[in-house]
Amino acid sequence: MEPRRYRCQRVKSPIVIDGSMSDSAWADLPWSNDFVDITGQDKLKPQFRTRVKMGWDDEFFYVGAELEEPHVWGTITEKNAVMFEDNDFEVFIDPDCDGLNYYEFEINALGSIWELSLPKPYGEGGIPVLGCNLNGLKSAVHVRGSLNNPDDLDEAWSVEIAFPWSELQKYHRGKQSPPQPGDSWKINFSRVQWEHDVVDGKYVRIPPHGTPLAESLNPEEQEHPENNWVWSPQGAVNMHLPLRWGVVEFF
Repeated sequence: MEPRRYRCQRVKSPIVIDGSMSDSAWADLPWSNDFVDITGQDKLKPQFRTRVKMGWDDEFFYVGAELEEPHVWGTITEKNAVMFEDNDFEVFIDPDCDGLNYYEFEINALGSIWELSLPKPYGEGGIPVLGCNLNGLKSAVHVRGSLNNPDDLDEAWSVEIAFPWSELQKYHRGKQSPPQPGDSWKINFSRVQWEHDVVDGKYVRIPPHGTPLAESLNPEEQEHPENNWVWSPQGAVNMHLPLRWGVVEFF
């Protein structure tokens, strides 16, 4: 299964991070392919469209995402909580493309974030390093609709993130950050989409089976009643196969 590729352009001016993707700099950047099921199976085509844009300048790597969603909800407000217990958007970055010492970012529709890293994948015995918050990181969410209101239908929610190059350097052994034109990084994006009920006028996530989330951060140990939609398919229900992530070329 060939990884997807994206040519990441320099932006003409710094992007204002407010979640809306309305900054004029986004207009010059192409959309990615629509997200697919994590396995890559056509029969599991996502119900709602998800796509991203990427750009960069001397200070930041910019990511913007648009997630179609008729029911925008979120419950987690604590920073560095286990964010995939809500619907969320996730970014995985391996600058030196070796499948080791990589960074993960997660955000929900409330704008709550979780940052962590892994010295190696869970399947190789990796133990996550929690709370790896990047100094100077900027992120925001914008909801086209109403948040946590099951009485109406929403359009989408969007995410903007500015990752500072100076802080990503720690995951980029022996190479320069920001990248040079022509450099490529291994990157992938994931959208976790839970099944839900409405109880007493509030959205309620249908909980997982198997090992409780509170006891394990390894997604391979869970049986989830949720979808996992990604930019570059993994060929398995496992985001922690970094050598299968997509390729982002900077120019």
